[in-house]
Amino acid sequence: MSDPHFRVRIHQSLKEIPAAAWNALVTGRQPFLNHAFLSAMETHACVGEHFGWVPAHVAVYEQEQLVAAMPLYRKLNSYGEFVFDHAWEEAWRRVGLNYFPKLVSAIPYTPATGSRMLVAPGREQELFPVLHGSALSLAREIQGSGVHWLFPSREEMEYLTEQKTVIRHDCQFHWCNKGYACFDDFLGELSARKRKNIRRERRKVREAGVRLRRLDGHTATDRDWQDFAFFYNRLFEEKWGMATFNAAFFKAVARALPDQVLLVLADLQGECIAGALMYASDTHLYGRHWGCSAEIDSLHFEACYYQGIEYCIEKGLQVFEPGAQGEHKLARGFKPVLTTSAHWISVDGFREPIRRFARQEQRSVSAYIAHMQKQSPYRKDIS
Repeated sequence: MSDPHFRVRIHQSLKEIPAAAWNALVTGRQPFLNHAFLSAMETHACVGEHFGWVPAHVAVYEQEQLVAAMPLYRKLNSYGEFVFDHAWEEAWRRVGLNYFPKLVSAIPYTPATGSRMLVAPGREQELFPVLHGSALSLAREIQGSGVHWLFPSREEMEYLTEQKTVIRHDCQFHWCNKGYACFDDFLGELSARKRKNIRRERRKVREAGVRLRRLDGHTATDRDWQDFAFFYNRLFEEKWGMATFNAAFFKAVARALPDQVLLVLADLQGECIAGALMYASDTHLYGRHWGCSAEIDSLHFEACYYQGIEYCIEKGLQVFEPGAQGEHKLARGFKPVLTTSAHWISVDGFREPIRRFARQEQRSVSAYIAHMQKQSPYRKDIS
């Protein structure tokens, strides 16, 4: 979309945009949208051609002032998106078309809902179309298969729905703070069986002799970050094959956002054996990574879930998003929540078949969420 009132630039590095100007468009201290977080991915080689995430950030200027922006990547694969489109790629291949490149507006490797179209406050109606149109224009320019907005905000979803993009649904499990004064208040809302199970899991960790440390960007040392990076890499080597983050990235974010980092480390007999990393906004806690060098019964639940819940209660945070998938979270106080994404398809012949696919998927996700809600661990509906 062309508007002579604005100047649109596609930036191949976030370093080309002043941090203060970018961060002025980020609300609620969303950690993953902070200039320091996104630029650290680029500086420390967590994104790029080698991982299939090539920065192509959209910036809109008005008289040299940044008034809107969109984190955007030219994707060469579907890795690290958490919205799965492998069937779409196969459909393109069957008719001899290239599915890649495509454009994705998302936080790499991060399935957390947040803003994707950053605009100066009060100018959404004016500037959303400029960002949207610029992304579509770039997709056509690079002959991309489409543009995908993953885990956008509710307001952005409303706009993208109006643009007749394909809407996909999925489910995550989130914990909601009902104004609990302490962890026992939360446990009191659960059925007796679930409450007893959580207490047993926490007791197993204590009885194993594990000591837990909660650290932030101020208190975590270089050694702590090296330990955590080792756990993180070990998990990927054993299960998923390709680690994208590294100790330099973790330390850079901790320095830039020290009060928004929660690093939980577990020690046994003087040795650090496990760690969980989370980030906080003004209202949410986001669980991101976990790894260990020793298997201790229930330690994963303690470090990744129960420590996070306690932290939310202590800090007054409203929601804890521990990451994608995982029905095992339901029994530990997390509830099924709808997540969304929006997709513009460049190839005419694929738009309607994909729209039908998405509608069927929506019905399946709705049925799944209803089924999960019936298995709520809470004594009564407190949603």
